[in-house]
Amino acid sequence: MTSTEPQTESPTESKPQIETMTEAPTHLKRLVLTGFMGAGKSTIGRLLAARIGWNFLDLDAHLESRTNATIPQLFEQHGEARFRRLESTALASALGYSNIVLALGGGTPEDLTNRLLLEQTPDTFTIFLDAHFPTLYDRCMLQDLGDPALARPVLRDPAAAQLRFERRHPLYRRMAGLTIPTSDQSPAQTVDALLLALAKK
Repeated sequence: MTSTEPQTESPTESKPQIETMTEAPTHLKRLVLTGFMGAGKSTIGRLLAARIGWNFLDLDAHLESRTNATIPQLFEQHGEARFRRLESTALASALGYSNIVLALGGGTPEDLTNRLLLEQTPDTFTIFLDAHFPTLYDRCMLQDLGDPALARPVLRDPAAAQLRFERRHPLYRRMAGLTIPTSDQSPAQTVDALLLALAKK
């Protein structure tokens, strides 16, 4: 078993306590979280997976494991166009799993191939974690200060990053079956809101 498989998440991340278990949507096999950098896709994804007893998979981590390189290294060594092709291959692989919560990279939806993969994979539902750009940018900066290895190359120019956000935002909304605001909610509150909204679908 390779480290890219969602089953390799630690027991504390993928195996919930019985008292916090929430029934997973019976008609779905994959819940996909999309949104800009800093939206909380990985944090919320792990919490959500634990609540419903599924596994969690982060697409960036899946890609890094497949290529033996970090995301910043892939950008630097290959450029964004090549990076996006590698990302599409990793996404196709990730969508082969069942009973997973999958956190996409912030730019994954920009590629038409990726949007089609998500739309055409059966039993797959996409959720957009929405927040205002200043909130997202501040979250990313705090994360980067805490761990320089997490530094995001596309955030080096704040003005360019905001343009990326504005370009991607309509794509996130169009591809998602559900939009959940995260600006004023904790990760746990976001998961509660998400599960409540899913139950009404």
